[in-house]
Amino acid sequence: MTTNTTTDVRTTIGESQPDGDSDTAESADSTVVDSATRPTNRWTGVTAVALLFGAVGILVTAPALLLASVVGIAYAAYARIGRAPDPVLSIARELEADDPEPGEQIRATVRIRNEGDELLPDLRLVDGVPAELVVTENVPRHGTALRPGETETFSYTVTARRGRHEFEPAIVVARGFTGAVERVQRVRVDTEFRCSPAATAVDVPLRSLTVPLTGRVETAVGGEGLEFYATREYRRGDPLSRIDWNRWVRGDDLTTVTFREERSATVMLVVDTRAAAYRRPDETARHAVDRSVEAATAALDALVEGGNSVGIASFGPRRCWLPPGSGPDHRATARRRLTIDPAFAPTPPESSMSLLRVHIRRFRSRLPPDSQVLLFAPLCDDDIVRVARLLQADGHPVTVVSPDPTGRDTPGGRLAAAERSVRVSTLREAGVRVVDWPPGESLAATTAASQRRWSP
Repeated sequence: MTTNTTTDVRTTIGESQPDGDSDTAESADSTVVDSATRPTNRWTGVTAVALLFGAVGILVTAPALLLASVVGIAYAAYARIGRAPDPVLSIARELEADDPEPGEQIRATVRIRNEGDELLPDLRLVDGVPAELVVTENVPRHGTALRPGETETFSYTVTARRGRHEFEPAIVVARGFTGAVERVQRVRVDTEFRCSPAATAVDVPLRSLTVPLTGRVETAVGGEGLEFYATREYRRGDPLSRIDWNRWVRGDDLTTVTFREERSATVMLVVDTRAAAYRRPDETARHAVDRSVEAATAALDALVEGGNSVGIASFGPRRCWLPPGSGPDHRATARRRLTIDPAFAPTPPESSMSLLRVHIRRFRSRLPPDSQVLLFAPLCDDDIVRVARLLQADGHPVTVVSPDPTGRDTPGGRLAAAERSVRVSTLREAGVRVVDWPPGESLAATTAASQRRWSP
């Protein structure tokens, strides 16, 4: 995993400046995305009120009102001559994370230094925390005043989640003494970190479709193996160690013991990455695609360890396809794809899947003929149900691992949960195995419970 832990930036309004001295470990150039001034409307109505006081003071001959009018007009004139400052800042962001795992707390520290010659009486900064990271301690914003050469530091804590996370541009707001006008700029500070899924293998039982290579998928075929399968009539050339000598001693004919063969399988791990799959029970919970990628990674580890040939694919507008393979190098490549490939990004795609039928047809044509499919999908709509049934009809045994993204606290959530239950039942009636994975429960426990319900 790669972590860019520290970034240094020096900016002026409208242009980038060369980096200055910094005590940070690394530095990178900055880019001012945009810069603009805008009125704050802080003094709105002061002129009108002052003139009103003056008019009333003249009519009723009240010196106090006339004095208040003069003071108000003076403040209004003062506000009009105010201007937004031109800050020259050095901003550094540091992440205290070498190799974070999902759920780990990461402390982010931001340093702001006034490199210019002008006093900044009112400076505010909002850090660009990635959308999928939840701030759990303090806040990613800070307000201060900075004299020339002065440095201010603030920090906050976020919870790491799977994937590649790039920080958004920081928003800097600078106001002068009057506060009538402010300068706003968005400054991109290139900082990112990657969080790989936890290395936890979960054995999802495969279907009987196998290839004639040694593996761990039990078959209904007698041969080499460890578990007793049946006995058959002795044939010339059978190993002596496989002869049932006990039966021969009892006077029966010679018989040979056979064992249940364990073969390898070709498996495609398919993750539903359409925008419809990025659902979550509430705003702070993990969305279904994140949980699906976690489950796919766990299944990948178990399947490769079992000697199976495994590929990965996304089903969505952002495409990823890794043909089936085996071995440690292929496993590392697949894990890296699941971590950093844009197809499995923590944020939903901006575009929707157009020409769904064409996409389904192309997807079906790429599947190896002897493969079975582990589909990771929250079953949020009927389209993905149709895909699973078509793959099953094509001769690819399908097992669906479905993280439940629905909530039960609102009428809309309960309706969505009822519709999803109907889709689960539809797939099971079509012969598709479904692992219904509720939030708050481990995948291993859910898989074990589902396996007990499946017929052998």
